Amino acid sequence: MQSSVTNPPSPPILSPALTHVVWQENGHTCEDEWRSERGAPIPKRVVLADDTLNADSAYRLACAGTGMLWRGDFQNARLLLQALARRCDAPKKVRRASKTNPEVTHTPQENFHLHRQAQSQRARTLSMILIQVNPDRQISLRRAPDWRAAMKEAWGPAGTTGCVTSLRELLGLVGAHEWHEKGMEISALGNAPHNRIHPSYGVFSPVRGEYIQLVADASLPSTELAFDIGIGTGVLSAVLAKRGVKRIVGTDLDPRALVCAKENIQRLGLSGKVEIVQADLFPQGQAPLIVCNPPWLPARASAPIERAIYDENSAMLKGFLTGLAAHLTPQGEGWLILSDLAEHLGLRPRTELEEWIAAAGLKVLAKLDTKAEHKKVQDESDPLHAARAAEVTSLWRLGVL
Repeated sequence: MQSSVTNPPSPPILSPALTHVVWQENGHTCEDEWRSERGAPIPKRVVLADDTLNADSAYRLACAGTGMLWRGDFQNARLLLQALARRCDAPKKVRRASKTNPEVTHTPQENFHLHRQAQSQRARTLSMILIQVNPDRQISLRRAPDWRAAMKEAWGPAGTTGCVTSLRELLGLVGAHEWHEKGMEISALGNAPHNRIHPSYGVFSPVRGEYIQLVADASLPSTELAFDIGIGTGVLSAVLAKRGVKRIVGTDLDPRALVCAKENIQRLGLSGKVEIVQADLFPQGQAPLIVCNPPWLPARASAPIERAIYDENSAMLKGFLTGLAAHLTPQGEGWLILSDLAEHLGLRPRTELEEWIAAAGLKVLAKLDTKAEHKKVQDESDPLHAARAAEVTSLWRLGVL
């Protein structure tokens, strides 16, 4: 069997909403298309900026929602962005507690929402340094790098018009391009050099190795067929194929994920085992093993890339549980890989998850747990450190009642 994409996306690159940025330059009103993959709105006001603008003035403009269309040296724009980031991240002065101003304490859920608000404000502020990109994807600034390959990977082929975008987003797509070129080692896939996954721009990278290891270690109920729901980069399908599962059907709705997964499966030489299908959750038919690693936190994503982390109203999680029984063969197992971070943040109690499992006609056969290993677990300055330090990722082995 050849790896394929059923109903392939056309084109594979998503097109963001494009509107126009307007500014005054040399006595004329100018405009260009606005491009933001994360769906950021056009700045309220746009002014020209160059190397004479100091960081404090730029920070005040950015906080007021004023975009600065850069006309100076490109590398100086990068330095200015770093200076803005330092100002955003500087410790804020906290008023001392007193009888008239008692110290305020927050619940874990309140801390989570305050943290997201702060991160959103930081992103808006740092997105106010703007870069104009020519129709040929060149940047007409002194010492500007050639990022045409990264733009093509993220945006598709060049068109007939240019655009204005934030420097921060440009740096993000360049970083993603470099990561895609280099790839990342996945120990569960075996020895180098045939153990690398290459995440594409806009597709969540498998940086959390503990959930991959759970799939690599759990005993398989069958090696005949498996469904991988939400295939992403294809890493879990690749792990199952390396473990000897003869056929895997991976699904996703995101066109970028479908293309990324297909590329990784082909690169790993697993095309004969993995079929990639564009579908909402389940493909047609039944399987003795169905694996799903849904987003962990029941909150609204503020950017497309965050959809791998945030699942508003637990929609994907509930959809997987609700449809699982109908797609499992007799004695089959559904593997739900899920962090309990939402529980420690007060966003979703364990009892609610257990109620959804029972309501779907499912039972818990076993549960494998592992502690979180990412860097933020050790970062005591993180506002969510207490929850992250207690986080456990589990593989729930589910069967039909």
